Amino acid sequence: MTDPTQRFSGRVENYARYRPGYPGEVLDLLRRRCGLTEESEIADVRSGTGALARLFLENENRVFGVEPNAGMRGAGERLLRWYGRFTSVAARAQETTLPESSVDLVTAGQAFHWFDPGPTRREFARILKPGGYVAFIWNTRRKEGKPFLAGYEELLRNHGTDYPEVYHGRRGSRKSISGFFHPDPVEEATFRNRQTFDFEALRGRLLSSSYVPDEGEPGHLDTMEAAWRLFNEHQTDGSVVLEYDTEVFLGPLSDA
Repeated sequence: MTDPTQRFSGRVENYARYRPGYPGEVLDLLRRRCGLTEESEIADVRSGTGALARLFLENENRVFGVEPNAGMRGAGERLLRWYGRFTSVAARAQETTLPESSVDLVTAGQAFHWFDPGPTRREFARILKPGGYVAFIWNTRRKEGKPFLAGYEELLRNHGTDYPEVYHGRRGSRKSISGFFHPDPVEEATFRNRQTFDFEALRGRLLSSSYVPDEGEPGHLDTMEAAWRLFNEHQTDGSVVLEYDTEVFLGPLSDA
């Protein structure tokens, strides 16, 4: 699929239910380093189903969720409808439609690798207030250290469609992130995160990924059979654990 904004159109429900959230330590970091307060206004770009936006809404922030995919945006609107300070915006990263100098912080969770860096940088610099910050945040799955983690990685390598290109693409590298912020500095921090799954939830977690064959697609049955074998080999009391490093890259963004 050439349009990255449409990759998750058929995976909205699984994405909303089975993708990991973000730990509260992220808020603590942003308070210390970016001056985040309850009064800070935030543009969460490629907000998807609202996992990162929820973290800030529970901190009493006003959040503009910028999302180009109609299905993902609709799910976010439904899941966040109880939060009065959430505004859904149908737009792309390089043209958010937000006013100039209107937000204190721009965030993107699990999304930077989809951005066109040049136009996106100019747009983020435009909408940030003077002294504002940008924070890119990922839940990076651990691939080794425990047999199940290594087996899950092998499953994706063997059965994923364009897994290497998507997951290991150069746009998501530290070099590309530093290039996005240049000439401004970028700071990094890492926190631990995890999810516990029974098999049905593990299946949903797999199908939330755009590179895993969905129902009716070639390779789907083989992928699910391999997942069932992996689960049975490593489950304890009917569950397995995926572990993550929640990585945060943050910094100011001058109008360069």
